[in-house]
Amino acid sequence: MDPPRGFLVSLWNFICFLPYFIGLLVLGFIKGIILCPLICLIMAIGNSALILGLWPVHFLWTSYCIVRSKLFGPVLKLVLCLCVSVLLISWPFIGIVGSIIGGAAYGLLAPMFATFKAVGVGKTHEVFHCIYDGTWDTVKETFTIVGDFRDVCYYSYYSVMDDLRNQQPQEAKYYEIRILYLPGAILAGVLGFLIDMPAISLIAFFKSPYMLVKGWHHLFRDCIGREGPFLETICVPFAGLAILLWPLAVVGAVLGSIASSIFLGAYAAVVTYQESSLWLGLCYIVASLSIYDEYSNDILDMPEGSCFPRPQYRKNTVPSEIGSRASSFSRSNSFRKPPSRMVSIKAPMIELKPLELLDALFKVCQRHGEVMVSKGLITLKDIEDAESNKDSNTVIGIGLPAYCLLQALLHSAKANSSGILLDDDVTEITSTNRPKDAVFDWFLNPLLIIKDQIKAENLSESEEDYLGKLVLLSGDAERMKDSNIISSAPESDLKRAELGALARRLRGIMKSISRYPTFKRRFDDSIKTISEDLARKNGGNKAASGRETVPRTKSTFTRIFSQRSIKSRTEYHGSYQETEPVIDRDVEIA
Repeated sequence: MDPPRGFLVSLWNFICFLPYFIGLLVLGFIKGIILCPLICLIMAIGNSALILGLWPVHFLWTSYCIVRSKLFGPVLKLVLCLCVSVLLISWPFIGIVGSIIGGAAYGLLAPMFATFKAVGVGKTHEVFHCIYDGTWDTVKETFTIVGDFRDVCYYSYYSVMDDLRNQQPQEAKYYEIRILYLPGAILAGVLGFLIDMPAISLIAFFKSPYMLVKGWHHLFRDCIGREGPFLETICVPFAGLAILLWPLAVVGAVLGSIASSIFLGAYAAVVTYQESSLWLGLCYIVASLSIYDEYSNDILDMPEGSCFPRPQYRKNTVPSEIGSRASSFSRSNSFRKPPSRMVSIKAPMIELKPLELLDALFKVCQRHGEVMVSKGLITLKDIEDAESNKDSNTVIGIGLPAYCLLQALLHSAKANSSGILLDDDVTEITSTNRPKDAVFDWFLNPLLIIKDQIKAENLSESEEDYLGKLVLLSGDAERMKDSNIISSAPESDLKRAELGALARRLRGIMKSISRYPTFKRRFDDSIKTISEDLARKNGGNKAASGRETVPRTKSTFTRIFSQRSIKSRTEYHGSYQETEPVIDRDVEIA
């Protein structure tokens, strides 16, 4: 029986596309080879200078913060200082080697991806962009990466250390180590490392050929049938590149398994310490082999089960947890049936990425910031302090974005939304359609909980206003003594305590978000812009002190979180994000 006509057409299109694809691949590879040494040199020198220059400060300040911390007891402080010293001693070597490898990989791959993107749908002057794209842009992005790494090593590091040093223990009880169980925990951790690492490495090594063959089988089948990653035309170059680079993915999976086996085996020390039993720690070492074997079988769609025993390593194990864990490794019918691909044909995919939501946050900060300026809640001194980082940007850098998040949660609670409803009253961020980013979960789930708490509180208008002032200004103790803020506080002590707890949680989440390098870079650009506007407005003279209220004009706050300061997202992150058929949308948070 002759094959179907669709198969022959797809096969012919694939054969015709091969020279086109190979030409782009060779061109991108040539650009990568030329730029790779330069990019590697820039990243290695920049990151190495930061690592070596800040290493003495990191070593001393980390030890000082651990010693001064009120969260840990004396013995735990000693153990942490020893462990952290080992990590800090090895940090220069790990950081420099990682910078060299990362710079070489980025210098080689970024021009290749840029070459393929130059021929995407809607592109003009494709020949010019195939040659130019990924050259100078890659060099500029490399300097941006070094700058972001500086932000992590300096601003983010000191922010984390300050929290560690100043944070108070809950219920006045600090964490301490039970010295009696420490030798057994160390012994279990060492045995777990010595047993699990070679055993898991062998399992991963023997399963790697199956992963290689099966991966190629699926990719070639989808390529010929125009399914999966080959369904959309714009994704074909990247999917074709995936076929060529699939062996590297297999090698990376094996190396990742070897690296994870270190932590998986060393976790036996935690089990031994928590359960106060060396025997249960040894049981975990055996069970961890079964856990990894079953998990890898599930990922590779191999027969279920494991040849390794799985003894119980917890004293108090809830039966429902065992069932849920067992069911997680058994594949239901939904796993056996391939996902429907008609969705991407009938309607384009609407996707919100974390950086797009960050862009929306900056846009909303502009609108709410103008209102705060007109009310006198944000002053000229706040802007100057934010520019000079005098007070950790408590009002503008933390308070204002947190206030915008609060308004989004209030809007979602009033609309009875199951997630976070954006300002367009159409787009809703939930746990199902959220951006597929593990880091995003760290912030989305707590925000959903806070939204439910706000909804349960059933706040009045005055209470909402008071909560907003707490979120915006609670970092400034002098500002909180203002009579206007005190007069709007609820009469109930319980209600004030509940609103204060919500404000602290929102500011804490926002402070964690502000530690990411892209936030710091964009925030600095915004502060620089507003400072230039204020200098022009005031004739180049800045107020030395006092809380002078900034007039509500477009030249003062409109550009503080302007779209211009964040448009670099499309340039900087262009080489990191996969090209997908998405709808460009202007998203606002509240």
